[in-house]
Amino acid sequence: MCKKHTPSFSVGILAGGKSTRMGQNKALMELNNETMIARISKQFKRCPEVLISAAERGVYEHLGLRVVYDEADSIGPIEGIHRLLSEAKEQYVFICAADMPFVNLEIAEYLAEFICSDYDAYVVVDEEHVHPLLAMYSKRVLPVIEDLIQRGKYRLMEILRAVRTKYVSLEHTNIDPRVVKNVNTKDEFLRLSLPVVFCVSGYHNSGKTGLIEKLINEFIRADFTVGVLKHDGQDHVKRVDGTDTDRYQRAGAACSILTSDSSFVLDAKGAADAELLLRMMQSLPNPPDVCIAEGFKSSKLPKIEVVRRDVEPRSVCDPETLICIVTDCISPEEVSCPVYGQDDIPGIFSCVMNYFSLQ
Repeated sequence: MCKKHTPSFSVGILAGGKSTRMGQNKALMELNNETMIARISKQFKRCPEVLISAAERGVYEHLGLRVVYDEADSIGPIEGIHRLLSEAKEQYVFICAADMPFVNLEIAEYLAEFICSDYDAYVVVDEEHVHPLLAMYSKRVLPVIEDLIQRGKYRLMEILRAVRTKYVSLEHTNIDPRVVKNVNTKDEFLRLSLPVVFCVSGYHNSGKTGLIEKLINEFIRADFTVGVLKHDGQDHVKRVDGTDTDRYQRAGAACSILTSDSSFVLDAKGAADAELLLRMMQSLPNPPDVCIAEGFKSSKLPKIEVVRRDVEPRSVCDPETLICIVTDCISPEEVSCPVYGQDDIPGIFSCVMNYFSLQ
């Protein structure tokens, strides 16, 4: 009979891997100026206890968390799970890996809701994989793990086959599906920042559209997909009289969507700010990796400002929002951000990539 309350649990972060494919310690790689292991541990600050499993001493002690160390060498994550379960104060331990940047308290609490006397392990599954490193384990699993280690059986699936395991799908939940994602390569790590969003701003006829076209080509060559949002100061967003969508609007519809087997168009009344429209773009079935908004000089989004002598020879955007300025009349000494000539597309592209830590 399942318990009616949700038991408390410890959290164990596995950080003893060798990061062979990455070439450096994944747990200490920085995402948005924060190491992955610090980012993960912060998610669980409300929990009674957070432990880190490590292979070497002196690597994670600066985090101020309790660190437990492998006793057996080179047998993989089964030793980390063994040590975490042995040392944890709570009967149940939520286990995750230090290379899972989107893991959070929500998934741990969701697994805890399934805890009952019928099972010893609660493991997340999706359409493709079982995730034994995104799971809730009872200390009842310890004797089984110790027996497997003694017999030289180190595969985590051996644990799940030997104990009473409940497999938990996230299919019908609102939990971010990225919680199962782990990072193994440099390219995967760089793409954690996606989607990147920025503006190309400047006065009318300053060359914004041409620059965006060239940046699109650069991003595509680098294997990124791109979406563009354009602000039209001339209000050319007009409906064609007599079309079906025009008839719907005249009948009182607040918005209409024209769709085919390969595309769709949203037609709606009223103004929308850049952030809202970009969020809509990112919620598409196949959202772009890079979202570029043309215009929006006053927005707080990061931006490239295009400044031309014969249009408006000065920068008007908030300096705090500038990635760089593309200009034929402003010198680097006049501003606090990088400055590029209008034809220096490789330099501008590299500046954007560096700004968003994509290279």
